Amino acid sequence: MKLEVAVLVPCFNEAATIGKVVRDFYAALPECRVFVGDNGSTDDSATLAAQAGAVVLHEPLPGKGNVVRRMFADVEADVYVLVDGDDTYDASYAPQLIEVLLNQSLDLVSAARNEVSAAAYRRGHRFGNRLLTSLVASLFGNRFSDMLSGYRVISRRLVKSFPLLSAGFEIETELTVHALQLRVPIAEIVTPYRDRPQGSVSKLHTYRDGFRIVTTIARLVKAERPMYFFGVLAALLASTSLLAGIPVIQEFLRTGLVPRQPTVVLAASLMMLACLSLTCGLILETETRGRIEQKRMRYLAIPLARPPWDTRSGDATQEDGYLRQVAPRETAAPSAGRRPATHVVANR
Repeated sequence: MKLEVAVLVPCFNEAATIGKVVRDFYAALPECRVFVGDNGSTDDSATLAAQAGAVVLHEPLPGKGNVVRRMFADVEADVYVLVDGDDTYDASYAPQLIEVLLNQSLDLVSAARNEVSAAAYRRGHRFGNRLLTSLVASLFGNRFSDMLSGYRVISRRLVKSFPLLSAGFEIETELTVHALQLRVPIAEIVTPYRDRPQGSVSKLHTYRDGFRIVTTIARLVKAERPMYFFGVLAALLASTSLLAGIPVIQEFLRTGLVPRQPTVVLAASLMMLACLSLTCGLILETETRGRIEQKRMRYLAIPLARPPWDTRSGDATQEDGYLRQVAPRETAAPSAGRRPATHVVANR
C-alpha cells in the first residue's frame, strides 16, 4: 500500500516556470500527483501546467492564502508538498523532505533557504525575513530559522486540522504559528534557493506584504496569546496613568489642593482602562486555552500516515517506498554543483 503524495503549487502568472516545476516534481516523485492552483492568471500558466501533467484547480479569489486554502480543502493525500511555482526551489530534495517527515513521525518539514546566488534573495527580503522570524520566535517559540519559506512538506493531520484564514503571502506566518502553538513535531532542512529564471517576475511586494505579515503577527498574538497582548497594553496604560497622576498626588499631599482636575480625570481613566485590559486578557486567556484544546483534539482525531514502526502485514516498512532511511542521501558524496542537504530536528 503506497502513500499518496500531493504536490501543491499555488500559481499566478508563472508561465515562464510552471511547466518546468511540474516536470521536475514528477521526475523527483514519480508516484505523486501535482496540483497547480491557478489564481486567475492572465498568461498561459494553467495551460502549460496541464500540458506538463498537472491537475489544475482554479481559485478566483486573489491571494496565495486563498489558493492554498482551496487546495488544502479539496485535495486528499497522506503527505502534502507545498511549493511556490517560480522554480526557485530544488524539486530533487522533495524525497528527502518526505523521508524525514515519515521516518521521524513529524507533521511539518520546512526547507530553510540557502541562496546559491546573490540575486536569489533580495537584501530587503532577507532582512525582513530575519526580522519577522525573530519576532515570531520571541513570541511563539524559536523552532524555525526561515519562517517564510515557500517549500514545505506537511502531514495530512496538520493540513486537515489547520483553520487557514489568511488571504495572501501571510499564509506562511499563520501556518508557522499554528504548528508552534500546537507544539507539533517539526524539522528544518537546508536546501538551495536560486534566483528566478529569465522572464519570471516576483509577486511579493517588500513593504506592502511585509506590513501585512506584521499585522498578521499582531492579530495572531491577540488571538493566541491574549494575556500577553492585553497585559502589555495594560502595562502601557498604567504607566501613562502613573506618569500623569503622580505629580497631582504629590501636589495634593503637599497643599491639600487638586489644581489640575483634567489631569486627574485623564490619569483615573487610563488606570481604569488598564484594569479593563487586564481583565479582558484574563478572560480571553481561559477561552483561548479551551480553543487550543479543541484544535489539539481535532488534530489527534486524524490518523498519522504510517509511522516507521508500523510493520503490520500489508503495510509499508522502513525499506519500502518513502519510508526508507534517509542516511544514504545525507552521507553520500555531493553531486557536482550541489552540496548535500542537512537537517536539524527542532525540539519536539
